[in-house]
Amino acid sequence: GSFAENLAFLLEALRKGDRSSSCPVLFVLDEFDLFVHHKNQALIYNLFDVSQSAQTPVTVIGLTCRHDTLELLEKRVKSRFSHRQIYLVNSSDFKQYLKIFKEQLSLPADFPDEAFAQKWNSNVQHLSEDKAVQDTLQDLYNYTKDLRSLQLLLMLALSNVTVRHPLITAADIQEASKQYRVDSKANIVHGLSVLEICLVIAMKHLNEVYEGEPFNFQMVYNEFQKFIQRKAHCMYNFEKPVVMKAFEHLVQLELVKPIEKPSARAQREYVLMKLLLDSNQIMEALQLYPNCPTDVKQWAESSLSWL
Repeated sequence: GSFAENLAFLLEALRKGDRSSSCPVLFVLDEFDLFVHHKNQALIYNLFDVSQSAQTPVTVIGLTCRHDTLELLEKRVKSRFSHRQIYLVNSSDFKQYLKIFKEQLSLPADFPDEAFAQKWNSNVQHLSEDKAVQDTLQDLYNYTKDLRSLQLLLMLALSNVTVRHPLITAADIQEASKQYRVDSKANIVHGLSVLEICLVIAMKHLNEVYEGEPFNFQMVYNEFQKFIQRKAHCMYNFEKPVVMKAFEHLVQLELVKPIEKPSARAQREYVLMKLLLDSNQIMEALQLYPNCPTDVKQWAESSLSWL
C-alpha cells in the first residue's frame, strides 16, 4: 500500500491497545533529522501523539548527529515532544579505534575462500602495525571520533582493490585520507581574515598543548595575546569584543563547535569548544593563504617550546 495506507494501519493497530494489557512498543528512528523533512512531519507527529495518549504504551527515540534538529520541528510536533535530550560523545581511546579499524576490514571465519581470507586478515594485521597507517588514523581520530568517517576512509581505500591489486596497502590508506580531507573546511580558511587565521592558529597550539582537550574563548584569547606581545609590530592588538566577534564567526562557519549545546545563562567566554580542523589542514591552508604575514606563518609552524 501507499505510505498513507500503511500509516493508517499502524495508527489503528496502536489505538486499539490500552496501557493495562498491551505490550509496550519502542520505536527507534535512526537519522531522525531526515524524518522532519517528510511532508507535514506526519509520521513523527502521529507517533508522538500516540505516545501521549491512553492507548498502547509507546516510546519514540530519535537518533541524530544534528544539534539543530529540534529547531526543524513543526510547532504542533514540538508541543508533543518531551524535550528530553541525551548527548552522547564517543569516548573510545585510540587503541579501541585501531581495534575497530581491524574489525571493520577483517574477513569473517566463514568466508568462502579460506586461503584468501587468511592472507587478507594477515595483511590487515600488518597494516594496523604500520607506522604510516597509524599516523593517518591518528590524524582522523584527532579530527573526528565518528566511526562513519572511519568507514568512509576505508571505503575509499577498498575501492582500489582489483584482481591485480588484491590487498590494500599503506599507500591506499594515505591516498584515501587525502581524498577524504579534500573538503570545504580547508577552502573556507582561505577566505578568513588575518585575525581569524590567528585565532585558528591559537586553537591549533591549544590542541597540541592539551592533547585535543576542549578549550574556551578565554584560553584562545590568552594565546593570541601572547603572540601579540612577542610580535607586536606585525599585528594590530584588537579589542576583546572584536576578537570575540571573529571567534563567533568561526563558529558560524563550523570550523569550531561547542562540545554541547550552551545554556542561555552560560558565559560565552567559557563555553567549551572543539576545533574541527587538524594541524595538517591548517598548515596546508596557510601555504595557499594569500599575503599571510611571515610572523603569523612562523607562529603556526612553531614548536610547543615557543609557548
